[in-house]
Amino acid sequence: MTELNSDVLIIGGGLAGTWAAIAAAREGARVILVDKGYCGTSGVTATAGPGHWWVPPDAREAAIDKRLGTAYGLADARWMARAIDTTWTSLPGLSGYYDFPQDAHGVTQYRGLRGPEYLRGLRRRVLDSGVTILDHHPALELLRDDHGAVVGARGWRRQAGGDWLIRAGAVVLATGGCAFLSRLLGNHTNTGDGYLMAAEAGAELSGMEFSNYYCIAAAGSSMTRSMVYSFGEYFDAADRPLGIATGPGFTEDLARALLNGPVYCRLNRVPPDIRAQLPSIQPNLMLPFDRRGVDPYRQRFAVTLHPEGTIRGVGGLRLVDDDCQTTVPGVFAAGDAASREPIAGATSGGGAQNSAWALSTGQWAGRGAARLARQKALYHGALRGFDGAAGGSAELIQRIQAEVHPLDKNLFRSGAQLARSLRELDNIWDQISDGPPCADNPLRARETVAMAATARWCYTAAALRKESRGMHQRSDTPRQHSQFDAHLRLAGVGQVQARFDPIHQGQPQ
Repeated sequence: MTELNSDVLIIGGGLAGTWAAIAAAREGARVILVDKGYCGTSGVTATAGPGHWWVPPDAREAAIDKRLGTAYGLADARWMARAIDTTWTSLPGLSGYYDFPQDAHGVTQYRGLRGPEYLRGLRRRVLDSGVTILDHHPALELLRDDHGAVVGARGWRRQAGGDWLIRAGAVVLATGGCAFLSRLLGNHTNTGDGYLMAAEAGAELSGMEFSNYYCIAAAGSSMTRSMVYSFGEYFDAADRPLGIATGPGFTEDLARALLNGPVYCRLNRVPPDIRAQLPSIQPNLMLPFDRRGVDPYRQRFAVTLHPEGTIRGVGGLRLVDDDCQTTVPGVFAAGDAASREPIAGATSGGGAQNSAWALSTGQWAGRGAARLARQKALYHGALRGFDGAAGGSAELIQRIQAEVHPLDKNLFRSGAQLARSLRELDNIWDQISDGPPCADNPLRARETVAMAATARWCYTAAALRKESRGMHQRSDTPRQHSQFDAHLRLAGVGQVQARFDPIHQGQPQ
């Protein structure tokens, strides 16, 4: 057992976690960051070409109004303004760690970044800030003192073997969302671990019904970089045009076509200037085509939709103050681990808003955790876990995926189908709870529990929101209703409790 002490423990080393570590260290805190994989390469941002919500001061009011128009009443202008401003002031500070390009007029361009270099630069900045990084050290559970307060976490050393235990004055969960091990690029470490650990400690979740975002990719590929597909032409197996157009209904139209048979795409309408830029802005996009000897600009290729769950969905841990503290004192959440309702409402934050959210909440949470830790004496007594479920197997993961991956169960929802899926997920949960722990791979065991719990939260919330709003669409309740102008909160792991909170603009969501 490796035992360490820190003021702030950051769990997760992606975009939100690295920014949290930088902010906490800036406050003078001793910081340890643990990552399930290798900080700088794990998580969805490291494989992407993330854009940021980069908005000049004179354009912010219009940008916020536009976003509010697609949030279906569940977002908050004040939180949007905070995220935009933090993004605007933070990115130029990375100039020593990331080579920002300049346009033809010599103006530095901050909006779009190359994920691998961005995360590599953030790792360097984290280390230069004096933060201790422990790679391949997945966290398994939060730990409490004799009074029930969270005072650290316990985990597993994947490469060295054995366990680790870190005592901390505050914990930041930057563990990402959950796509249930779909073929989404970079999501293999995002299995809902932070949701589970926090919920076991008593934290609330919010917005989990908004968890059914799907992204297009070439069939057999995990390359879910979707921008070029807006220029695609789509055909069925008989080479008949399908008339699938870009716009708000694109995913649903493509999904309906896929439920009827294979769908093929040709990217012949991608403009020449974008084709020329793709190798630098999305350098890995063409790799699957190159490996297969396919010219996607001239030849047809099959496409599919990969579920993104809460990664490009909205739901996550509920934040209760401007420092991104959860309903559990001393436990903070950032990035996709937190509910993005304050900036996204009922509609996906996609790339730009979600990246700005990760950058901003990471810093707010890291700063808040450091300030709280300074007020507390480090606890040195005996520590206990939260007595969570500990079983898991590949067969159970497949059963979970069979409920949350299919288009006709998750994207196209109905009350009857949600009830059927919940019954199966409850059966899976009972089997997990009653089964023996997976001693040879404690990480996969906890990931299985986390995915089962997340699936139950997503579908419980979807069943309770008996309307259609934003990405949550139900065939049996196809309209939006004012009685659901509220945030749906969930709590509990074995027994899930729920309530609707009326909207209060300006307050944490």
